[in-house]
Amino acid sequence: MDSTPSRQGREVLRHAWRARLSRGFQTLFAAALLVLFLLFVTLPVVSLFLRISPEAFFRSLAEPVVIDALSLSLTTATASTAIVLLLGTPLALLNARHEYPGRALVDTLTDLPIVLPPAVAGIALLMAFGRRGVVGQYLNEFGVSIAFTTVAVVLAQVFVASPFYIRQARASFEAVDRHYEDAARTLGASPTTVALRVTIPLAWGGLVSGAILSFARALGEFGATIMFAGNYQGRTRTMPLAIYTTMQGDLDAAISLAIILVVISFVVIAAVKVITRRNY
Repeated sequence: MDSTPSRQGREVLRHAWRARLSRGFQTLFAAALLVLFLLFVTLPVVSLFLRISPEAFFRSLAEPVVIDALSLSLTTATASTAIVLLLGTPLALLNARHEYPGRALVDTLTDLPIVLPPAVAGIALLMAFGRRGVVGQYLNEFGVSIAFTTVAVVLAQVFVASPFYIRQARASFEAVDRHYEDAARTLGASPTTVALRVTIPLAWGGLVSGAILSFARALGEFGATIMFAGNYQGRTRTMPLAIYTTMQGDLDAAISLAIILVVISFVVIAAVKVITRRNY
């Protein structure tokens, strides 16, 4: 009569042991996958820092090709981000707060540059604003040339970076409680005043995060830039293009520029995380 409880006890212990073993195996498997993924992501980045000495890094920073690329990238990325903020903020606010015919199409077109191959974006811009482009041919009659100039770099960056800000801005505006806006309207505030004094300040954290992401995307743009603006030092050769060019003759300069972009990317991600955490 005592054998049945004993068998049941052993069976319970056996199931508990199997469950513990299964959980242990799953934990070990998940940890192995995590380690492999972290190695896959971090090893190439760490290799950049191991491949060049501090002396060679700082020596490369003094080379004209590096200085020109760094200066041009920061200038054009700042200009393109300012344009995206100026044009993208009203559009994001409009799409977040108003229904109108074709809004879904506008959203789709806004997101299109995210999935569009950079080379396609570059040739599309060239067909639109090149000397024989749909718009460029008319500008050319007035002596205005956009393709293969610094302006082309900015336009390419605006084209590829704008969705990152507009998507984030729209989500931030949608998260703002409309009761605050309604209260401002009941006090006689105009729509512009409500946007500037209520909606935008409340969504400020998300807007800053979107602007930072847009700046980083503009800074790293390569495909559309080289297709539409070319690769001319001091005029259109941004840091990604300079990395591509200097790899063929000056590896230290290419690695130095790559390290700068890695550091900027890390700072961007950290800044976005800090802002997002404070915002929520």
